[in-house]
Amino acid sequence: MASGAALPPLLMESQCAQAPPSPVLPRVRMNVLLLLAHPRSGSFNHALAQAAREQLEADAHRVVFHDLHAERFDPLLPPDESARSVALPPAIAAHCADLAAAEGIVVVHPNWWGQPPAVLKGWIDRVVRPGVAYEFLEGDSGEGVPRGLLRARTAVVLNTSNTAPERERAVFGDPLETLWRNCVFGLCGVTDVRRRMFGVVVASSAEQRGQWLAEARALVSGAFSNR
Repeated sequence: MASGAALPPLLMESQCAQAPPSPVLPRVRMNVLLLLAHPRSGSFNHALAQAAREQLEADAHRVVFHDLHAERFDPLLPPDESARSVALPPAIAAHCADLAAAEGIVVVHPNWWGQPPAVLKGWIDRVVRPGVAYEFLEGDSGEGVPRGLLRARTAVVLNTSNTAPERERAVFGDPLETLWRNCVFGLCGVTDVRRRMFGVVVASSAEQRGQWLAEARALVSGAFSNR
């Protein structure tokens, strides 16, 4: 540098300090379909669904919520609706669109006779349909194993029961586990199925139910945390 030339100003100490770490990016939002099937408002199933919805929204997911009883969903499958090419009623078409767009699924229902309530079974019959949730390969008229079409890869099932878990498994074989994991979600391409049965509800205290709600929140949050 030439003699007499002005020297550059000294850097301030704050300018020499390391740049602050980059902010943590917000979690990628998902479209999560939340289904509730219980006829009585104020039930513990409603509390579970509300807890799941609040947690999902707190985690920045978009929740599409259907209370099937409150919406008066018609579970009866008309004889001509099973054909893939049939024009669906607007309400059923809307449910099909919600299911197809879902990137995650949460289902809340009680264990009644080892099955979901009739309204939810009817939803499966009418909405989890070929062309939406699964398809058969060319040349397969329906006797083979279908290919799943759902975008969702993770599903959470929250059940309630008045049967002790040990008896449910030992005597009844926990049929809801087989139904959701293998017969419904497994067939439709959902590979990560997480299920929790809460019970015995009828004998539970307010403190116990509060703990179950916290567990449900943690389960749904963890299921979709890395998606």
